[in-house]
Amino acid sequence: MTATSEPPLEASDVAVLVPAAGLGMRLGGGTPKALRELAGESLLVRCCRNLSGVGLIVVAAPPDAVDLVARLVRGAVVVAGGQTRQESVANALAAVPSEFDIILVHDAARALAPFSLVTSVAKAVRDGHDAVIPVLPVVDTIKQVNALGDVVATVDRAELRAVQTPQGFRRALLAKAHATVTDSHTDDAGMVERLGATVHTVPGDPRAMKITTPADLRLAEVWLDS
Repeated sequence: MTATSEPPLEASDVAVLVPAAGLGMRLGGGTPKALRELAGESLLVRCCRNLSGVGLIVVAAPPDAVDLVARLVRGAVVVAGGQTRQESVANALAAVPSEFDIILVHDAARALAPFSLVTSVAKAVRDGHDAVIPVLPVVDTIKQVNALGDVVATVDRAELRAVQTPQGFRRALLAKAHATVTDSHTDDAGMVERLGATVHTVPGDPRAMKITTPADLRLAEVWLDS
């Protein structure tokens, strides 16, 4: 019996922003993180290839590497990134034409995230959730510690989740967050939370691991070989 697959996602109204201007010092520095190679190909190129089913890709590149990135990821819109991730996302969002109502923000460092994760997040936004993030259950025991390094509490992990990208938003909500939230956040979901918006979750994927250290690169190579 042949399994039937779901029809492909209608992605013409989906734009994906890829902030890729960071240096990634924990990965060794020297080369911008998104341009570091994994098995002979840059993280950014791998990331954008896995996004190729969407309507538009906008990459926020290191300001001194805009032309290089444009050559690497032909077909994407490439803009200069900012000094922070938030600035890079805002710069990329400003380059998206008005007809794109669903905006996804995706880390280039999650270069192996499958397109199925893109479709899952975008579908949840299309189905009525203004903000959507992919998550995985936390499997480690989590301790809260003080400045001295002493444990002050054991956190119940049953309600904890590790957050991945792509994160999806209705354009108006993401634009409002970047226009009004000025304090620092590690992801765009944290910014919309500050506005009081509800952030919905969908199941994440282990392949969407964030490549941050040389050990992560080696693990990603294992994923590629599996």
